[in-house]
Amino acid sequence: MKIIDSHVHIFETLRGFNGKGELTPIGKGQARWANGEVVKMIPPEMGEFAFTAETCYNVLKENGVERAVLLQGSFYGFQNEYVAQTALEYSDMFIGAGTFDPMGYYADAIYNRLTNDLKMKILKFETSTGCGFMSYHRVFDIAEVFMPIAKKCTENNQTLVLDIGSPGMSSFQPESIAKIAKTFPELRIVVCHLLAPTLKEGDEEALKKSLNLLTSNHIYFDLAAIPFNVQPEEYPYPTGIKYIQFAKDIVGYDKLLWGTDIPSVLNSYSYQQLINYIIDSNLFTEKELSAILYDNAFKVYPFEV
Repeated sequence: MKIIDSHVHIFETLRGFNGKGELTPIGKGQARWANGEVVKMIPPEMGEFAFTAETCYNVLKENGVERAVLLQGSFYGFQNEYVAQTALEYSDMFIGAGTFDPMGYYADAIYNRLTNDLKMKILKFETSTGCGFMSYHRVFDIAEVFMPIAKKCTENNQTLVLDIGSPGMSSFQPESIAKIAKTFPELRIVVCHLLAPTLKEGDEEALKKSLNLLTSNHIYFDLAAIPFNVQPEEYPYPTGIKYIQFAKDIVGYDKLLWGTDIPSVLNSYSYQQLINYIIDSNLFTEKELSAILYDNAFKVYPFEV
């Protein structure tokens, strides 16, 4: 079965930044936030300080993946130049998304360069309270901040990807995504991590309510890191499967994109587990699986055929 991984990260070196401060690589795939917290970022056999394009390419090929989408965020640090260069050098595998802080003084200039010089056809923004903009900016209205960007993306035929964190976070604003989608009905929108529900009380109902709000012919959801978000559940992640079932029933299988969120998740799961828990769930017919693992990605991401 053909596979596209719709949520992958690469980086020349770890340079994350969020509300915990700057991220400093300390070796063996680990890094330390400025507040002292140490995190496992990369399986040590895949890199001490970096998850390179070559390493990522090899991991994907070894696991039967045909194409992948390179996304960015504050967790690993912005890597626009590296992502753009990788998408050129490995055009048989990757397409890349650009990113920037929309509240930065030179945000407009950066957008123009990503679009016109680096030819980015995807823009991804991590707004979450956990690791994104709202961990180090004031709480803001996502619709208010991203309406101008959504307008530009529509005009330039770009896909807009948003990570709004998990239910309960101040960044969790599905109503803002709905507002953007209604204002720009031609804009392709991807919401990361199926809205990132966890095992917390109330997340199930928040997910259902949000999926109903975001049911649209141009809003899609990637399934990256669902097992991670339902820790400490073990394979086959029954709550994660339940959440995917809700998504299938509410928005439809044709709006779901399989993805992993590698490399950090590989500290907890094998790549094959992240594929097989979907296949073995018996939630989908062969046709539906093919759509989620491969075909749907072509509806929203500009792969060259």
